[in-house]
Amino acid sequence: MTKILIAFFVLLVPAVSAQPVIKGGLEAFVTANNIYPQYSLQNCIQGTVTISFKLSKSGHVYYSKISSGIGTDLDDEALRLIRLSSGKWTVPENHDTTVFLVAPMKFTLSGYNCADKDPQEIKRAIAVYKSSEALANSIQNFYKNKEKGDIKAGEEARFIALKRELGYDDAYFKERIADGLKKIQQQDKQGACEDFLFVKYMGSDLADEMLEKYCR
Repeated sequence: MTKILIAFFVLLVPAVSAQPVIKGGLEAFVTANNIYPQYSLQNCIQGTVTISFKLSKSGHVYYSKISSGIGTDLDDEALRLIRLSSGKWTVPENHDTTVFLVAPMKFTLSGYNCADKDPQEIKRAIAVYKSSEALANSIQNFYKNKEKGDIKAGEEARFIALKRELGYDDAYFKERIADGLKKIQQQDKQGACEDFLFVKYMGSDLADEMLEKYCR
């Protein structure tokens, strides 16, 4: 069982009579829609990610950013959840649309033996994620160039070895696709297609059917 909690939700403005609200509350919305990302799930990475965002008069999120994060895929999930809330907010008439709202999200896990996980091992996993992002980007750039026919003969073997070293195998890609399908059920097409495109540009054809079906 995974669990995600919202620590609190505040406005970075002086107190006003009314504030933007989301039906059922932000905590309930996030609890219902979170998909704990694979890397952080597998490595028992938990913590608080703070998202700053702005709302239009119609309750749509028109700008969002990570104010402070953990440095793993939990940051991306927190940002996705705020994006997913777009259009679901009720905004008071006097709301200043230029003002940042702040949502600190506390991600916690239960049921994965994370209490027994060595904290130093978790720190190392976070460091590995940060350092591997650049390598993952280089793999994706290679396969994007391959799609254009702009690569040198014999180059691919190096990137196949790099994928193996970083743990990007079919099992990981299938989990990423499964997460994307969950996002489709949430009507988060953008988030789903990002997952499917990640798989594609890591040199796998496992997501091709999903890309054809959902992302054309």
